[in-house]
Amino acid sequence: MSKRLKLFLGISYIIILLIFLFLIFSYVEVTRLNDFLYYKELQVDLENIISQNFYLNLLIFFLFSLIWVSLLGFGSPLLIISGILFGKWIGSIISVLAISVGTLALYSMANFFFKDLVKNFLDERFSKYFNLFKKNEFYYFLIFRLTGGLGIPFGLQNLLPVLFDIKKTNYFFASLLGFVPTFFIMNTIGSGLNEYIKQAENFSIINLISNKEIYLPITLFIVIIIISAIVKKRVFDVR
Repeated sequence: MSKRLKLFLGISYIIILLIFLFLIFSYVEVTRLNDFLYYKELQVDLENIISQNFYLNLLIFFLFSLIWVSLLGFGSPLLIISGILFGKWIGSIISVLAISVGTLALYSMANFFFKDLVKNFLDERFSKYFNLFKKNEFYYFLIFRLTGGLGIPFGLQNLLPVLFDIKKTNYFFASLLGFVPTFFIMNTIGSGLNEYIKQAENFSIINLISNKEIYLPITLFIVIIIISAIVKKRVFDVR
């Protein structure tokens, strides 16, 4: 059963990825990617599409993000896209909800079908955290999420709690709360890019970086990375 499900999930992931790439490249004119005016045209088109069926597009994005993350998809591109499409506030809300549900779905499937496989793959590297999470799984997993997963790839972040048998409620709410700071920063960057494209006449890397909607969230993101390194050393690097 588990091998069949694993094959099904792998094939589903590839199919979704191919459909996603097909939709992008069928809509995007690759030959004009070096033309800044083209990005302005895309920005106007996307804004019109979103405004015409806002709630439907919100639902589509939610469902796509949920499925994408539950099949080990990357999280960062979704955050930038949600900021571009829906702005930093609504984009943050929808991405936090969708990805939290998606990670819970992934955790539930992995814990039920692939528990032994995950433990064989991750146990040697992360078993040192076992006693730490057993002390207070919600508290330490919340810190783990707040610090961006301590630099661990997003897919592994979502599978790691399988080692510790974290309760689903603790997993979900720690993720929901812990995602907020980083997700808001990434959505703000996406929203800032959208505003820059809307207002600028020509592309300038200097003007882009000097835009407070870009450099402020990037600065905060760097701060989170530094804090993550400190927390990892002081809290999670136990002997």
